[in-house]
Amino acid sequence: MSLATIRRIVTAHDASGQAIVASDGPPSHVEEIQAMPGTIFHELWASAAAPARIDNGPDPTGGALQLLPPPHGTRMRIVDFPPESAQWLAHGAEHAPAAFAQMGDARASTRRDDSPHPRMHRTETLDYGVVLEGRITLVLDDSETTLGPGCVVVQRGSNHAWANRSSNPCRMLFVLIDGSYDASIAGSLARR
Repeated sequence: MSLATIRRIVTAHDASGQAIVASDGPPSHVEEIQAMPGTIFHELWASAAAPARIDNGPDPTGGALQLLPPPHGTRMRIVDFPPESAQWLAHGAEHAPAAFAQMGDARASTRRDDSPHPRMHRTETLDYGVVLEGRITLVLDDSETTLGPGCVVVQRGSNHAWANRSSNPCRMLFVLIDGSYDASIAGSLARR
């Protein structure tokens, strides 16, 4: 199963205030994670404030890949997850730090020797994840759940990983929103 080319349409306004299409085509920033071959980030858009500034400014997805949204902002992306190979699972843990470093946040990796998956990570964000194609397993500290097309995950700063245990690629849409832990959660995380 191959995944379709992504088409991103960005609107804007002309000088008279008419709505126009500013761009129509593939996302300008598409990047494969070298330490996780076949894992591809399609950066769609980002905002740097709330409320979001509505302007005709440049595409905010240029530059180095950033896992996290800007402070008080959002980040929208599509991620393609290839099936996990036995070789990757056997050596994935040693490649996790490099993978998260390429994503712009090496600190996100929470992998330990007893972690349930080599890609375990945590970000101080509220994430909306939607499975568009394929199947994937959401791995948490104490449980797992398998998802298919149309499944939606509201991920609230939890330690987690995405495991593609199928024989086909999986494509997910993510919207990440900058967040901060409630004091009751932050305290329990500090004790871990």
